[in-house]
Amino acid sequence: MDEIIRAAGALLGRPLRDPVDLGGSSRSTVLRCRTASGGSVVVKAFADDPQARRAYTGETVGLSLGLAGPELIAADPERRLLVMADLGEAPTLADLLLGTDPKAAERALLEWACGLGRLAASSVPRRAEFAALWQRHDQGRPSWEDEPWQRQNVDAFLDLLAECGLTVPPGLAEELTAIGTAGGDRYPGFTPGDTCPDNNLITADGLRLIDFEAAGYQSVFLTAAYCRMPFSSCWCVYRLPDDLARRIEQSYRLEVLAPYPELADEMLWQAGMAQAVVVWTVYSTLHLLRRALPQDGPMHRTRRPVPTRRQVLRHRWTGALGLTGYPAFTATMRLLLSELASGWDVPDLPGYPAFAAIV
Repeated sequence: MDEIIRAAGALLGRPLRDPVDLGGSSRSTVLRCRTASGGSVVVKAFADDPQARRAYTGETVGLSLGLAGPELIAADPERRLLVMADLGEAPTLADLLLGTDPKAAERALLEWACGLGRLAASSVPRRAEFAALWQRHDQGRPSWEDEPWQRQNVDAFLDLLAECGLTVPPGLAEELTAIGTAGGDRYPGFTPGDTCPDNNLITADGLRLIDFEAAGYQSVFLTAAYCRMPFSSCWCVYRLPDDLARRIEQSYRLEVLAPYPELADEMLWQAGMAQAVVVWTVYSTLHLLRRALPQDGPMHRTRRPVPTRRQVLRHRWTGALGLTGYPAFTATMRLLLSELASGWDVPDLPGYPAFAAIV
């Protein structure tokens, strides 16, 4: 930590002190530091491994666009070190969803959905700028846009099913392969990459996003699915009131109609959303099932309340049963529920604590 503070101070040309650990990951260390003038900045230092190098580039490029995150004050590519403006102690969307004020949580959800939609819409003409910035800050790893992660997940998902001793229905591989990027080639929009509730600050100036490590362009449907599922790749997964879930999805959709007016077509929208739900259900299964099989456990190491992995998996698989157009995939979901989840003695996924009286 001392080395990080010294390096960040040298980068800024003024000393920093009183570091507070804001929590990071295996890829990065995040500190709030005081300046000599009494202000504060946030310092983020990245590890030296391939994923951390890609995360450094994603964060640097995403913040450089200046669309929704804190101001990027300085960057040191050799040390993989960033200094950014401090957005303060505003509550996150997760804080409000896990709280007790349903009105505040509802306002925050709608602000989040509108904000993500505006971000995607405003970013459409800046895709070439993003690519140029990535080339400038490249640390030897492609962006997630250029990494065929959906295709890789298809192969890994089929391997996982075989590992579990399941005989998949005919046509599953073809269905999953045909989905591809769920419309990323036709309807791309910028995303910070991890728009989970704890990465969304509800400030006095509106929604501000943090954590741009996986920044890039992806199908707007993949972002919209965070409204429908909700929070497709996150730990903070509970059920939303049905009406509110529809409203936040519609709020996002209305914003992305500006660059993509054809998405007003209901059949086109529902088809894209179905593809996105399949992509994220595969993702969730890959990331949770191996740990959930031997024993259950919480979705987050420290946050409480929090659902369990088995609760989330069963909820995801059950939610995918209503999809149309993917018979082999829905048959696979039924297989997972009957062969693996039938013996899981866990309650159904509850509603978000903020809406406990509604869901």
